[in-house]
Amino acid sequence: MARKYEPRRVPRSADGEALTTSAMIASLAAEGYDTVAAPFGHALVNLAKSNDKVVGLTADLSKYTDLYVFAEAMPDRFYQMGMAEQALMSAAAGLAREGFVPFATTYAVFASRRAYDFIAMAIAEENLPVKIVCALPGLTTGYGPSHQATEDLAIFRGLPNLTIVDPCDADDIAGMVPQVAAHDGPVYCRLLRGKVPKVLSRHKPGYRFRLGQAQMIREGRDVLVVSTGFMTMRALDAAVALAADGIDVAVLHVPTIKPLDTATILAEAGKGGRLVVTAENHTVIGGLGEAVASTLLTNGVTPTFRMIGLPDMFLEAGALPTLHDMYGLSVAKVAARIKGWL
Repeated sequence: MARKYEPRRVPRSADGEALTTSAMIASLAAEGYDTVAAPFGHALVNLAKSNDKVVGLTADLSKYTDLYVFAEAMPDRFYQMGMAEQALMSAAAGLAREGFVPFATTYAVFASRRAYDFIAMAIAEENLPVKIVCALPGLTTGYGPSHQATEDLAIFRGLPNLTIVDPCDADDIAGMVPQVAAHDGPVYCRLLRGKVPKVLSRHKPGYRFRLGQAQMIREGRDVLVVSTGFMTMRALDAAVALAADGIDVAVLHVPTIKPLDTATILAEAGKGGRLVVTAENHTVIGGLGEAVASTLLTNGVTPTFRMIGLPDMFLEAGALPTLHDMYGLSVAKVAARIKGWL
């Protein structure tokens, strides 16, 4: 029997009002954090001033990937490819072959779902230095499955030659841009856009992004949270909340998903006596959690282990704060789950 079509309901607030765009693409920052506007765009402009091989491309999304900052500053090095992600990746590959360092921007869903074969064959197989920078990773938009790239890490982790970066904040993004540009090979970067909070340097003064390296942001004796992306922000805030209950939480930030810094993860998880929890803005299928679990098990390190991530399902549309709480990514839910596991 054919299934009856049921249109997706319009997202509404608790009082029944239809949600506005701002509610569905809300800031990820908690109160008290300073923010930086369009850190990716400004970092790319700064890099391009000293490297005349850097160019920027987009598939009609410069406004929504912060590439507009680069386009305004260097219009002769900006390429608008229109709504054609396969053409975007092919053009980026061609520019890389000619000696340029192309930064190709779009939404994460479009790169991972629509343009995968072009990335695999034209870029990754040839090991070309194309930098694919994608907005709206995981649950950073309330516009439902068509915009939520909840499985992009799983899709790209199996692709040879491809480095994968999931930055936490404006500090990470500013440091990420020149380092991925210097990397001799293709890179996929998840991007936080718009007003992005400065988190890591507040918790660890002097923090600097290092491609391929995990870094301990907060020490703790009871729990080790191994996190990536904006979930490091949530883990740090949860750690502060749990400290009030006498629970001491360490937070290990892993901005590079592939290659994974297995040495640091094994060293920290192997210290013994701590619950080890992974936290990621991605489905629990095929992301950081499973990568860490595989690393621990194959190396004979067997702490008590749990994962925080998105469920294996298509998510609802709605306001981000509501969705993060619903799917367990909010500070309160992270803190509650860790406390419950202890």
